[in-house]
Amino acid sequence: MSTTKPAPMASAAVHSAPPRRLTGRLKIVLAVLLVAQFMLAVDFSILNVALPEIGDDLGFSLANLQWVATAFALSAAGFTLFFGRVGDLIGHKRIFLGSLTLLGLASLAGGLAPTPEILLVARVAQGLATAAATPAGLALLTTSFPEGPLRQKALGLNGALMSAGFTTGAVLGGTLTDLLSWRWAFFINVPVALAVLLVAPTVITESRPALRPRIDLPGALAVTLGLFGVVYGLTQAGEHGWTHPVALTALLAGAVLLVVFYLVERKAAQPLVPLHVLKKRTVAWGNVLGLLAFVTETSLVYLLTLYMQKTLGFSALTAGLSFGVLGLGTVAGGVIASKVIARTSTVAVLVGGGLLQAVFTAVLLFLGDTPASMGLLLPATFLGGVGNMLVIVGFMVTATTGLPDHEQGLATGLASMSQQVGIAMGTPIMSAIVTAATAGAVSAGAILHGVTVAVAANAVLVLAGVLIAAVILRTRRDRTRV
Repeated sequence: MSTTKPAPMASAAVHSAPPRRLTGRLKIVLAVLLVAQFMLAVDFSILNVALPEIGDDLGFSLANLQWVATAFALSAAGFTLFFGRVGDLIGHKRIFLGSLTLLGLASLAGGLAPTPEILLVARVAQGLATAAATPAGLALLTTSFPEGPLRQKALGLNGALMSAGFTTGAVLGGTLTDLLSWRWAFFINVPVALAVLLVAPTVITESRPALRPRIDLPGALAVTLGLFGVVYGLTQAGEHGWTHPVALTALLAGAVLLVVFYLVERKAAQPLVPLHVLKKRTVAWGNVLGLLAFVTETSLVYLLTLYMQKTLGFSALTAGLSFGVLGLGTVAGGVIASKVIARTSTVAVLVGGGLLQAVFTAVLLFLGDTPASMGLLLPATFLGGVGNMLVIVGFMVTATTGLPDHEQGLATGLASMSQQVGIAMGTPIMSAIVTAATAGAVSAGAILHGVTVAVAANAVLVLAGVLIAAVILRTRRDRTRV
């Protein structure tokens, strides 16, 4: 374990007493950060519906088309923790502004891409920008708002827009592709990034350590390659099955590298992730809950898309528009989350939200093969979305509470890693379950059976999170607060 003492923070904004309500400046700060996080969340799903047209226009082979999504996911998940720690060292504001600049340029390049190779390079750059901007934005959020109701409110709104952004991406991608071109799924980022870059420097204050320790390069390399291996292995398992040699090799290599990362961190003088932080129950188990929350909800979008298109025969645009109801549920959950936490506790929100999500995920087991089932699907996704967002906000509050400002980049880097790895893992895991359950059959009935089996597995994962929150987090001395 490192014996290095935390460096004092040099901040442009030092307050004798933290604000108790949102001032005019804090409202602008919140708006800027929320717009940026919403845009980043949209990018995770906006191209999913557009993939067939991208393949036709640029000449992607069917086998290589999945790399449009995978290249982004690998970069975003693999580098999040590293960039989160870099933000702690050189300043969250600097990383935030630089990554949004990269995102705008990469989006412009992707929209103008004449070849598959240039498009994939742009997607990697978008993923790297997301890996840097997401933890930096969250760190600026947590350092701008003190622990307590203000931070809980800010994280609640952030979580709502983040989750709503993922579902909005599916709707927006289909709409832009149908009305204009898939290229506008890239171009739409450019004016948004530019607007944030014009406003953010004047309202967001910087915080950085007075003394800058060295970056733990061996640890950074091990964790980045380890996450690459796990995420890539899961994508291959989703495409070819769990027994595919490439999937097994990548998963094993990723697991070994993550073990190497842990061993490196034990001996490093200035570790990328100090072990005393990981030993905090709120940080470790809070991030497990966050991982499960994103695995379950984002993969449910995939499962229901498959159900609506392959079983009910809906168009991609119609299926995408139906997720607007899920988006409304997540916004509602984010808006009420801070109030519920204030009146109860973070653990109560994690348990209650998880139970709500689990119940209405299980309701989807009764979906049939006629459009009448939409009368069941829409309210179930709305209420399940409310529950999922309560869990996400509870996880964010749990995983970032009790740490000083100079470790908020690390805390939010871990939280962002949980988010992005969860998003990257969810779909391939559920895809592999569907593939195994259908045994290669592609009929509407077989797809419905496969989706039902995967939905059951999804509900079980949600219940696992409920048990973690109820049993492990409540073993603390104060059983009413995390």
